[in-house]
Amino acid sequence: MADYCELDEVGLISFTGDEAVSFLQAQLTSDVAGLGVGRTQYSGYCSPKGRLLATFLLWRFDDEVVLQLPAALRESVQDRLSRYVLRSRVKIADATARYGLFGLAGADALKALDTLDARAPAALHDVGVTAELRVTQLPVDRYLLLAPAERVPALREALDNVVATRQDSGHWAALDVAAGIPVITAATQDAYVPQMVNLDLVGAVSYAKGCYPGQEIVARTHYLGRLKQRMYRIGVHGVAALEPGQPLFSPEFGADQASGAVLYTGAVAGDVREALAVVQRNSAQAGSVRLGSLDGPAVEFLSLPYSVPD
Repeated sequence: MADYCELDEVGLISFTGDEAVSFLQAQLTSDVAGLGVGRTQYSGYCSPKGRLLATFLLWRFDDEVVLQLPAALRESVQDRLSRYVLRSRVKIADATARYGLFGLAGADALKALDTLDARAPAALHDVGVTAELRVTQLPVDRYLLLAPAERVPALREALDNVVATRQDSGHWAALDVAAGIPVITAATQDAYVPQMVNLDLVGAVSYAKGCYPGQEIVARTHYLGRLKQRMYRIGVHGVAALEPGQPLFSPEFGADQASGAVLYTGAVAGDVREALAVVQRNSAQAGSVRLGSLDGPAVEFLSLPYSVPD
């Protein structure tokens, strides 16, 4: 069985021109210059204080780099990046309407790709390219399909024919949560340095590249500091809502000071709502974290597909 989601709450920003790669290398946390054509990469964009304003999946093609991020942040992030173009030979444009984006997951995902005559990626973050479709493999055995807008209706129909279950975008968000992939939204902008949300653990931070906004603080955090907060996957039973920015409390910090907050949420699995949350490490290790107050629902810490340093 396989599931697919049409990701209609995603924004896309296109970068073209001779200096598109060097421009992004000087703006984002990842090593864009080291990313080969036909590859994807997670990345982040920081304020000068080293706090994340957005996280991305970055697609690199022969003549274009595309940043994928929540649609609600696309305009403000694009405008901010445009201020720094100056005389660089780079053109920035909204590419959201040019493409359709679909997520594909499940045990039969590869079989579905074969039925679609799509080229399966050879490895994680590779991009398989055909005339009408680009496919990348992401962590936890799932695939993103990027299609030209004019091909979206036919692709949607084909997916309905070969994939058993159509899901909403909340299902894909839940897969991001399970994979430990942080997504910054409006509620969590300018709150965390990249390491607090584990960007360094998913290949989205380079310490060997040159300067970018906030680079000095990100580097200092890596080389000199011990992080007091990290991102964890959590589950909360029996709550009506779990939203980005909701505070978490623990006895170590008392009733008046939050020990963490919800970062990103996915679909509900039964009566359990799962999320990614940034939590004080000693509180996470103690395991006595509650949602909303010291008397709130208990938070369960769930596994991630990578190790979070103690």
